[in-house]
Amino acid sequence: MPRPCKRRRICSMPENYSLAPIDKETPGETLLMSIDEYEAIRLIDLEGLSQEECAESMNVSRTTAQSIYNGARRKLAECLVVGKALRVEGGDYILCEESSCKCGSCRKKRGSSDISPAQSGS
Repeated sequence: MPRPCKRRRICSMPENYSLAPIDKETPGETLLMSIDEYEAIRLIDLEGLSQEECAESMNVSRTTAQSIYNGARRKLAECLVVGKALRVEGGDYILCEESSCKCGSCRKKRGSSDISPAQSGS
């Protein structure tokens, strides 16, 4: 019996769920990127975290974070090079709670800018 998939923790839902080339009438095939793949791209490429830090934030192993990230990069590359549309949806994830977030991103997204001593670990 296979081991059940561990739910990945994400701190930020996408603001935009689709991307398509503007110079094509019909973009053709649409690639699906899961929410956890989106989160890996956000953490590593946008926030500048290492794969190890990304794995810790998502509550997965480093090799799992690397696999998620590599899959997301392949999809982004195909969209850019071939001109396919991209849709972000689905995946096995949980939205992290502000009190357990280490990156602070969910606090930024949810509008609370100050961190209480209980949240900061002080």
